[in-house]
Amino acid sequence: MKLFKVIYCIFIVCVAILALLLVFSVFPIAKNYKLMVVQSGSMEPKIKLGSIVVVKPVGEYRVDDVITFKNPKAPGRTTTHRIYEIKKEDERNTYITKGDANSAPDTGEVLQEDIVGKVLFAVPYLGYAVDVAKKPAGFVLLIVIPATMIIYSEAMKIKEEIVKIWQKRKQEKEEKKEEKS
Repeated sequence: MKLFKVIYCIFIVCVAILALLLVFSVFPIAKNYKLMVVQSGSMEPKIKLGSIVVVKPVGEYRVDDVITFKNPKAPGRTTTHRIYEIKKEDERNTYITKGDANSAPDTGEVLQEDIVGKVLFAVPYLGYAVDVAKKPAGFVLLIVIPATMIIYSEAMKIKEEIVKIWQKRKQEKEEKKEEKS
């Protein structure tokens, strides 16, 4: 029974973490932190495919910083690559980036306003769970069903406590009747 409780607690913690990651990957976090899922292997082995990266805008970017930027070739998508070179043009920086696993730098330049932020750290493979949870079937499987199980379990505990209270009251009433007789 203790093993079941330990597994149950671990399961609840995992579901809670996954739910938080899902929320934080959809909505921006305070102070402009963002969680993003890595969709390609261009940064391997440093950042694996399916990782979650935590990104934060910083004042200045340097060569070798890993940044996430809006992809000009695919609107609405982002890319996470390392800064390979910085060009200064008219007091404005443009960045040449390169994926660690790529043999050559990216062909396009990244403008300062297209940078989402610098990658602070990455958590390998967790992005797969977040991506699954973003889909309707995955959301039901990873969030709704476990939440329902937790609610049911807690409702059963409440029911047990109510039954105990009723039994105790019934027993007390019977004892008072016996004392009076």
